[in-house]
Amino acid sequence: MDFPTLLVLATFITGLIWGVDRLAFAPRRQAKADALKVQGANDEAIEEALSESVLVENARYFFPVILIVLVVRSFLVEPFRIPSNSMMPTLLTGDFILVNKFAYGLRLPVLNSKVLDLGEPKRGDVIVFRYPENPKIDYIKRVVGLPGDHVSYYNKTVYINGQRVEQKLLGSYLGVGAGRGMTGTSLREEALMGVDHSILVMENRPRGDFEYVVGEHEYFVLGDNRDNSRDSRYWGTVPDANLVGKAFMIWMNWDSDADGIDWSRIGKSVH
Repeated sequence: MDFPTLLVLATFITGLIWGVDRLAFAPRRQAKADALKVQGANDEAIEEALSESVLVENARYFFPVILIVLVVRSFLVEPFRIPSNSMMPTLLTGDFILVNKFAYGLRLPVLNSKVLDLGEPKRGDVIVFRYPENPKIDYIKRVVGLPGDHVSYYNKTVYINGQRVEQKLLGSYLGVGAGRGMTGTSLREEALMGVDHSILVMENRPRGDFEYVVGEHEYFVLGDNRDNSRDSRYWGTVPDANLVGKAFMIWMNWDSDADGIDWSRIGKSVH
């Protein structure tokens, strides 16, 4: 059972216990305490009559906390951890990011059905989505193609509707920690139709040329680490129904292969 399902169940169960007690049993305890007061009982007996069970007390305490976590995580912001190098150099293994959950519409937890449409992904957005081949797994990639776009890739270069996406060589990449294996890779700046960002290209790898027309309500995504990313080139496009949100900030970094926390990455925006 995944965490969102557990969170919904925990909210429901604690809320049900607290609600039933408040409506059915709390009035009985109060009536019993009032009767004891009339009889002249001491304060200890009255307090005992009003006392809740441990189950009810815990439910009353945890229900609002779990409910707040559910609302924030489902509709506002959710944290994720980057597990691989596929989005280097933008995101590194060990980065902990925050994802805007309402950027592309509000969706019900667990069901993932959209209840309010607030926007759509734009070209260049770094998005989190449920992997189409296994929706239990979350992936993160960059949006390159929008619905209706003709996306092609030749000689390590992206073309959108026949227009070349320009690249500028920045030099050789110097990797650290889990990214040391990418040291020496070609570091380039890609101008993705108004969104400039860095990418890594391994010039000695096969080019992997292709052409693809993006379907309606679908998005073509690529990793910034172009030759070390399993993305739309391999498994197709991301349906709108699989969108989770837009990555916008790194709030923590921990790479056990480096020196632990990289303080310079904390608070950096994702773009």
